[in-house]
Amino acid sequence: MLAILFLNFLYCQYQIDISDMKKKTSLADTAYQTVRDWILSGDYRPGMPLTRRPIADRLGMSLIPVTEALQRLEAEGLVESLPRIGTRVRIPTPEQIRGHYDLRQALETQSARLFAKRAKAPQRDELLDKARKLDELYAGLDREDPRFDRKLFRAHKEHAKLHLFIATNTGSKPLIDALERSHVIVFNWLYNSAAHIERHPPNWHQRLAEALLEGDPEKADRAMRHHTRYGMDEVIERISAYAGRNGHGSFRGPQRRTLAKQLDSGN
Repeated sequence: MLAILFLNFLYCQYQIDISDMKKKTSLADTAYQTVRDWILSGDYRPGMPLTRRPIADRLGMSLIPVTEALQRLEAEGLVESLPRIGTRVRIPTPEQIRGHYDLRQALETQSARLFAKRAKAPQRDELLDKARKLDELYAGLDREDPRFDRKLFRAHKEHAKLHLFIATNTGSKPLIDALERSHVIVFNWLYNSAAHIERHPPNWHQRLAEALLEGDPEKADRAMRHHTRYGMDEVIERISAYAGRNGHGSFRGPQRRTLAKQLDSGN
């Protein structure tokens, strides 16, 4: 009888431990997604400190899931931890920005080629529909609109989803995995948000979709190559100027000095 009671106790304790683990995992995921959204929306700009206690208080949770979330974001390259500075939103150098643009171009041009060659009619129709709706989202942005920030965040999110849709319908799992592991689409979102890139040429994504729908891999490659390089110089210039205005020196090459202060939280 005692043996049975003891086994029941162990089983109940095991269930409690498993429940606690799931709860902690869920909280860490929530913290990760929320802080990631804050960064990508521009609420936390490059260089802004990410202090665990205020974040935990804001989220209404303990330090443990927040710490796990920040570690995950650091592993993905959105956050950095530096001696005497602490944890903050990563400040990219021009070399890092160009590197992400180069990698994105390499992956997405191949994605475009394969989509042009392999995508079926329903996926082609869906791509064109998504591209048109995305162009409408960007065209409808108005800084005087009190919902501007929310609408811009949605537009950037739909932009990322559009490019992932193209990759997903190539039928190439290694290519999809490479895009997801490299986070190049997320970095593009971060850079556009940090540099306040809010406008694109008219029908920008529709024209890309139409090039892919022609079924010519070479034409699709050229269209995506042009698409993924758009705005790179402006992004570098604006992020560099932002750092300079806030007393953080220049981004003119790999020998840039260590930043002495955190960037202001305002725009």
